Amino acid sequence: MRIRRWAGFTLIEVLVVVAIVGIVVAIGVVNYLNAIERARQRRSMADMRGISTAIEAYAADLDRYPPASAFVLPAGLGLPTESLAATQNYLQPTYIRTLPLVDGWNSWFTYGVNASRADYVLRSNGRGGLPQTDPLYEPTTDFRDDIILVNGRFVQWPDGVQH
Repeated sequence: MRIRRWAGFTLIEVLVVVAIVGIVVAIGVVNYLNAIERARQRRSMADMRGISTAIEAYAADLDRYPPASAFVLPAGLGLPTESLAATQNYLQPTYIRTLPLVDGWNSWFTYGVNASRADYVLRSNGRGGLPQTDPLYEPTTDFRDDIILVNGRFVQWPDGVQH
């Protein structure tokens, strides 16, 4: 009597393998998308540090921060709504070779100074592209939160596990 050997896999074996591959891919895609968002945050923060260095060098030479076009913040230092592009001619190419104008999400950096040009704010609007109406002014864990730099120091920045 002959014993018959089957070549191939059973349907159950194939379904188990497909399910395992699906789970691994789902985990990988979530981690990949999270890594992309973290990279955009880090790029934005690095660009903001470079812009801040150029602004500080300008201030060291001229004893005041560059103007934000005709936009002047009201008394006290509020958050800016003016694009950084208006300041480009003051900083580029003397203080920075190429001034980055957009953050990691392709939204404009915003820049503002107070009336005496003694304080400045630089801001990235985060993943949403819209400014927060009520920023936390502390480390955040949401990709949609703004990244805010005041006078060369981050006052709101991403920290910890982001969602």
